[in-house]
Amino acid sequence: MKVGVIGTGSMGRNHVRVYSELKGIEEIFVFDLNRASMESMKELEVTLCGSANELLGSVDAVSICVPTKYHLAVAVEAIEKNVHCLIEKPLTMTVDEGTKLLNSSKNSDIVIGVGHIERFNPIVKEIARIVENPLFVEMKRHYPASSRITDSSVVEDLMIHDIDIVFNVLFNKGKYRLYSAGTPDVCKALVAFNGSVVTLSASRKSSKKIRSIYIEMEDFTVEGDFMTQEIYSYYKPEKYGIDNERYTQENIIEKVLVNKVEPLKVELKTFVDCIQKGVEFPVTPEQALNNLRISDEITKGF
Repeated sequence: MKVGVIGTGSMGRNHVRVYSELKGIEEIFVFDLNRASMESMKELEVTLCGSANELLGSVDAVSICVPTKYHLAVAVEAIEKNVHCLIEKPLTMTVDEGTKLLNSSKNSDIVIGVGHIERFNPIVKEIARIVENPLFVEMKRHYPASSRITDSSVVEDLMIHDIDIVFNVLFNKGKYRLYSAGTPDVCKALVAFNGSVVTLSASRKSSKKIRSIYIEMEDFTVEGDFMTQEIYSYYKPEKYGIDNERYTQENIIEKVLVNKVEPLKVELKTFVDCIQKGVEFPVTPEQALNNLRISDEITKGF
């Protein structure tokens, strides 16, 4: 299979690196309007292209890693040329653009996926396996300031990862109420489902990097770290007592076995496998568009 990467920033470079490590990839083509950035990819033994059109005429599949404002135009061109595409998140700049993208792909049988990479973090699969009917969920995603993203708020940049997990993994059905407050760089959202409460926080002003999830259920509590890919389960105490006029309790803490992997490698391998098998990518454009709609609801609280 011949693959391409359009956009050679930090994410595009990672896509090229991972593709070069996957079996079955014959050749990698790259294109970026920034010629110097594209030229720097030569060390990875790729074929440089003079235009996106040239690249799309040479490949079976493409990763679209350009700035968000160009997602719609590049994706539509790929779809028109019948090239399978993986679009980095968020799907598009706006919900209207996302709707146009979906409309352009209605009669296409190519695989179109969206790169919500955290869906491929191994702790998400394990949490989905052990969690049922969560009563309370808290997700935090706090980063130091970065010059990497300039065309979206902290919601579309960071919180959207957790929006995707909440609405497509933990609570994929049902009505909800949403409340939010924040600025383009710091945001807190509260989502109330029937009998469950979810809080999401994201920041680009933190001095400490945090990517965590905390879930309370009737019988036990789960705590996960997206960076270390570790999960701990806490079970309610079986014994209570009093020792020297102090209450004591015996808790059971269990470390869940997680097979640690690079999420991007899982994501791109899944993309290639879906193409070869002719099946839908796990993160669909429809889901990504809904993630964008929810992001819009949250930013209205700014």
